[in-house]
Amino acid sequence: MRALHLAIAAAAMLAAGQAHAAGIDLSKPYGDKYGCINRNGQQVAADKMLLLTDQELITAASACTFSDKQTQADGSLVVTAKCEAEGEEGQPTRFTIKRSAKNAKKLVVADEDGNVMGEVARCK
Repeated sequence: MRALHLAIAAAAMLAAGQAHAAGIDLSKPYGDKYGCINRNGQQVAADKMLLLTDQELITAASACTFSDKQTQADGSLVVTAKCEAEGEEGQPTRFTIKRSAKNAKKLVVADEDGNVMGEVARCK
């Protein structure tokens, strides 16, 4: 009986691992060139910057803190965030994060209107 419980637990862990692998893992930060350089604080001034973590999306002009994340059937991630731009507090907004069609190691971030904000790679 104990072996059966262990087998069921192992199967559940494997299924959870596979579901996680199919989704988008933000446990390590993703960014464009300047986003990765500035991931530990503003080190270099940049007009264009994109940094994506498991908690927030930061651009040169705004910082968005995630309040909800939902994995979609296609593996993309839809996040609800509250953004502050240049000291102004904004309304909640949604972003879609999905794998790049050109490079599976990169992610594409789009706003709720479908406008692509940029493509990011895992920071080294």
